[in-house]
Amino acid sequence: MEPLILVVDDEKSIRSFLRISIEIQGYKCIDAYDGATALMLAVSRNPDIMVLDLGLPDMDGIEVIKKLRTISQMPIIIISARGHDREKVEALDAGADDYLTKPFSVPELLARIRVILRHKSNVNTQNETASSLFKIKDLMIDTDKHRVWLNNNEIRLTPNEYKVLVLLAQHQGKVLSHKFIAANIWGGMLPNDTQSLRVCMGNLRRKLGQDPSQPEYIITEIGVGYRMIDE
Repeated sequence: MEPLILVVDDEKSIRSFLRISIEIQGYKCIDAYDGATALMLAVSRNPDIMVLDLGLPDMDGIEVIKKLRTISQMPIIIISARGHDREKVEALDAGADDYLTKPFSVPELLARIRVILRHKSNVNTQNETASSLFKIKDLMIDTDKHRVWLNNNEIRLTPNEYKVLVLLAQHQGKVLSHKFIAANIWGGMLPNDTQSLRVCMGNLRRKLGQDPSQPEYIITEIGVGYRMIDE
């Protein structure tokens, strides 16, 4: 069955253009011009992904995210003219999965959609097989044995380095904010958690043999957080 994408934007021209672009890829597409209609379609049609503009006529997009998260874990990609880091972090912390700033490249949006669809497929496969293994290029993580291999060589990680790596692998392709990672690793965002995370991430990348200028596994989203590459 073809994936169903819900596009939410108050500008008709943008909705029409995105709908055509999405349907050319072989996906189905429905659209909404305001938050109330978007939430109604999310419940009644259960789309695979919501592409959401934050500037809606009846409610702010952040409110749409929060309302949707009380009833669904449907992936949400934000498309917005709000480009400040604070606004990106707010949307991601509210439950968005990805964020593109207008004007954006349609091929990039379609690539982000493919990443999420692949991730959903991988999660479903893992749930069906109860797999405890994550394989990303030459990196393999066994969460049952708490062991990690790179190029078939086992690497030793501290408990926090291991937790960060597994968290990123579990959300492969998704941007995780500093606050989200800190909450999952240290239980909250204390004044020194950001620095602790940077130190932890630096050590983890070094053990993965990652060149900062050409990251193979962990990408930095400046001012926002980190994401694990999707092959």
